[in-house]
Amino acid sequence: MTGYISDRSNQNVNLQHLTLELVTGFFYMFVIIMFIGRKVINQITPFTFITSTVLSELLGNALYDKKVSVGYILYAMTLWALLLFVIEYLGRKSLVFRGFFQGKPSALIKNGVVDRDALKKNRMNLNQLQSLLRQSETFSIREVAYCYLEPNGSISILKKPPYQKTTLEDFKLPGKPAYVPVTLIRDGKVLKDELTDIGYDEAWLKNQLSLQNVTNLKDVFIAEWLEGDGIFVQTY
Repeated sequence: MTGYISDRSNQNVNLQHLTLELVTGFFYMFVIIMFIGRKVINQITPFTFITSTVLSELLGNALYDKKVSVGYILYAMTLWALLLFVIEYLGRKSLVFRGFFQGKPSALIKNGVVDRDALKKNRMNLNQLQSLLRQSETFSIREVAYCYLEPNGSISILKKPPYQKTTLEDFKLPGKPAYVPVTLIRDGKVLKDELTDIGYDEAWLKNQLSLQNVTNLKDVFIAEWLEGDGIFVQTY
């Protein structure tokens, strides 16, 4: 009976300790976010992403470690927040420091041409670029004049004038059917399944490329077909 009472007493102590740590960590995290800035939530730079991850890990791991007191939690989170504050302060004062810790936008598409060197530098491939474009409601590279990879991993797009958003009501024009662009060649390789899906063969593709003064399929970085708008080709 004494052992049972002792266990219940230990459980109550543990719950009280956990409650104290949770409440303290909750409100202290709020204070840190208000002190550092809400950009930590948006994770607009690689550094703020790391900061938010480490802060959550510091708090989460400390909560369930009985040897860690509330004081240690506050100390660890305060020290990390101060380090971030110093980095942010130096970033505002020095352009070199800012570029090193916060990163710079990288142009993946310039004047409608995919910059392969920029893709390699950012360790990206064509599939990933196309996926990011689709997530930004841009289904064809031909629509893009400039595309920048931001420090937080998102992309910013400036479309070519013919593809910039307008409404049919502005011109009182009837609606047209929408077509999805189909990638036929990627990195010099013909995507035969996609070619079959649109009802054409490789001979037709070669003829389309010849109209663009392209004779070798392996010279093509990307080739894309859009019904009603023809083929878009970029060579190496």
